[in-house]
Amino acid sequence: MKLVTKQTYQIFWQHARRYRILFWAVVMGISGGVVMGTITPIYYKKFFDELTGTPTYDGLLKIILFILILNAVQWLLWRGATFANNYFQPRVMADLTNSSFDYLHNHSFGFFINRFVGGLVRKVGRLIRAFEEISDSFYWNLIPMAIRIASILVVLAYFYPVLSLVILGWCTVYLVINYFLTIKKLKLDVVAAEADTEVTAYLADTITNQANVKIFTSLPYEKGGFGQATNKQYRASLRSWNFDAWVDTVQGTLMVSLEFLMFYIALRLWQRGAVTVGDFVLLQIYVIQIFERLWDFGRVIRRIYRNLADAEEMVEILHTRHQIQDRPGAHTLIIKQGKVDFRNVSFTYSQNLPVVKKFDLKIAPREKIGLVGPSGAGKSTLVSLLFRFYDVSSGGIYFDDQNIAEVTQDSLRQQISLVPQDPILFHRTLLENIRYGRQAAADDEVVKASKLAHCDEFISRLPDKYNTYVGERGVKLSGGERQRVAIARAILKNAPILVLDEATSSLDSQVEAMIQDALKNLMQGKTAIVIAHRLSTIMRLDRIVVIDNGQVKEIGTHQTLLEKSSGLYKTLWQLQAGGFIV
Repeated sequence: MKLVTKQTYQIFWQHARRYRILFWAVVMGISGGVVMGTITPIYYKKFFDELTGTPTYDGLLKIILFILILNAVQWLLWRGATFANNYFQPRVMADLTNSSFDYLHNHSFGFFINRFVGGLVRKVGRLIRAFEEISDSFYWNLIPMAIRIASILVVLAYFYPVLSLVILGWCTVYLVINYFLTIKKLKLDVVAAEADTEVTAYLADTITNQANVKIFTSLPYEKGGFGQATNKQYRASLRSWNFDAWVDTVQGTLMVSLEFLMFYIALRLWQRGAVTVGDFVLLQIYVIQIFERLWDFGRVIRRIYRNLADAEEMVEILHTRHQIQDRPGAHTLIIKQGKVDFRNVSFTYSQNLPVVKKFDLKIAPREKIGLVGPSGAGKSTLVSLLFRFYDVSSGGIYFDDQNIAEVTQDSLRQQISLVPQDPILFHRTLLENIRYGRQAAADDEVVKASKLAHCDEFISRLPDKYNTYVGERGVKLSGGERQRVAIARAILKNAPILVLDEATSSLDSQVEAMIQDALKNLMQGKTAIVIAHRLSTIMRLDRIVVIDNGQVKEIGTHQTLLEKSSGLYKTLWQLQAGGFIV
């Protein structure tokens, strides 16, 4: 935990130091305001001493005016610190948000598969909120507390050395006790934060899959699981809050003891004529100020550690090395021909689960290849490796004899267009979603691509046409409409390598016939890799590669593969021809 806490402070400081002037303006403003607030009670002491002695109007008025000036300076310093912080803190929070966004999106495809989206979003929010809370605590609590107590001790050491020693000793005991109680509280806060994340992730998962919850009438089951998560959160919060209550009890006892001790000593000094009425006023003000700051200290330290616990999960992510990285000196991929070579490629998700085994395949420039095979044969994994969502375990993939592991990821993916089986769209307009293929494209280019993909036919019927929002993940569109949008996006991108992963699986026969013409035009002049379960969609391609258990089993044209007396492709074809879809 110490390492994570150190890393958290490092991240905060790395972002805060970009605005050093604002940072120090806040510190100096607060420090000056606190010093003014400590000096002011000395003049209250003088006022009451004057009042109980032989007061004069001019003397009292002079003291009051001086108090007014001190308060005015104090007010100006505090206001200056507030306005400086209003610029400083939101700017740093925005930078932290941008850094989290950038670092998260640079994590590998596999990173996101193993994590809930809702949990990641919550962790980013907690990190930003933690900075806000911790910086607030530092500025408005810890700095004023430290300077207030130090300046009070200086004043008391000048007027009442014995009382200053008493307060110094008491403060030391109080802070040490609070520190150890806070360390114990931290462990409870970490458990509570983890339970809260679990509740959020469960809620997000069920909302995302709310259709499944309804289809399978599983709301009672999900309520039971969610209830267990919230009950775990309740128990963790209860333990944490009860500990807070006991800490407050200890603090209250210590403070009552200090007030009694201070005034007992002051009373004994008064008996000897060593203190005045003004001294009692000064001591009372200082005791109240110490109580306010030290009572806050206990709460502030616990709040800081609670926010450190909240930030811990995101900090660990920010210090998790990106699994897929550009190599030092990686160059930009340039494709002139469009040749693709899989050279002895092997890949495994874990030590015990090999998916691709010594896979060899050479695809000539502008050749159209179909990949077929049973479910789990490794077809989609090959596509993931092609995009370098994962790195191969051994072997290599080459575009025009350039190893994709030695080029930049962005330049690699710019050269490939993908039409996935289940396109996921942004909750943005249709125009923005299609233009995502090439963001510099003009509106008329977007419309042209849409017409080629037969998107324009359903878009033109919508009230807002291309300005229609598609809903989260494109839920307002049918599966076939989403797939046509993905095809339009690929047409607009116009990359030299084209990957179609079940690109027509969600289309009815009438729409599929229209899309086939668009895909035929799209594949012209491009190297195309087409994955399909429905074999009728690939029978006219240049070659068909049959894959099973991550290995090439057969290669040939549709006709040559059917002419074999026995073979996996022929078996698959006969099953489909007989009415069974593999």
